[in-house]
Amino acid sequence: MVLREILQKLVNEGNSASLIDGDKTSQASLLLDTLSEQMLKRQAYLQPGMYIAEINDQGYLGRVLYRLSN
Repeated sequence: MVLREILQKLVNEGNSASLIDGDKTSQASLLLDTLSEQMLKRQAYLQPGMYIAEINDQGYLGRVLYRLSN
């Protein structure tokens, strides 16, 4: 799954969780509109209610891209 699909899924489900990246907080819909195409195509994994992490080239979880907060 790529980051775009995860963000779209959150929007479609009406999930109002805030996504936290360091000191910035955003909504999934805003990120879909503002992130670069390259970023949206990153392989990622959603741990529901906790975080979105990138998946590295070896197929393992990499760094956490966004923490989810209600």
